[in-house]
Amino acid sequence: MQTEALPIVNRFQLTEDPDTPFPQGVPWVRYQGTYKDLNISLIWPGKDPTLGVDSVGTISSALVTYAAIQALQPDLIINAGTAGGFKAKGASIGDVFIVSDCAFHDRRIPIPVFDLYGVGLRKAFVAPNLVKELNLKVGKLSTGDSLDMTQQDESSIIANDATVKDMEGAAIAYVSDLLKVPAIFVKAVTDIIDGDKPTAEEFLQNLAAVTTALDLAVEQVINFINGKCESEL
Repeated sequence: MQTEALPIVNRFQLTEDPDTPFPQGVPWVRYQGTYKDLNISLIWPGKDPTLGVDSVGTISSALVTYAAIQALQPDLIINAGTAGGFKAKGASIGDVFIVSDCAFHDRRIPIPVFDLYGVGLRKAFVAPNLVKELNLKVGKLSTGDSLDMTQQDESSIIANDATVKDMEGAAIAYVSDLLKVPAIFVKAVTDIIDGDKPTAEEFLQNLAAVTTALDLAVEQVINFINGKCESEL
């Protein structure tokens, strides 16, 4: 979302690329710049051309990730965003998690082996030295295309052993795994899914404050990554 992206754009003094590397007509926006020894590109999926809202969800995320990898050939992807959290798994508003595993909770295919394909479990690139140095929480992520949670979703999320829930992570993990680009997932908790407040209300209430925590965490992650090779992370 733009609300998540702009604080990071401002922190790293990135500028919008006037010569987009993406196909004509898509709403995707690239911000770019140099920070210390790193070349950074931040890709925001933009606004839906018809409805004018943020292009959230797995379809947009997968397309943007594929196009960005093809055009920019990155060494590393960082998916930074907000997520719902489960207090039963130790999540609180404003907590920042590094994701260890990504899976889907709304792709139900009750046929042997296809069921595993639907879940789409993938390991994220977990950097143990980064987690230890920055004292970040680690948890599993479950992804679906709805902000709310049905009973079937809840059962799948429990089966996924997820601490946080979002609308794009597992799709990005699928593409990054397919194209062999390591991906780190940084998720900041905006709402407590198993709490007593309506999800949409709590999400909007906390979005601005939590994106500040996300912004800071991304800066810490990038500062740690700077100058290190993959084996040192």
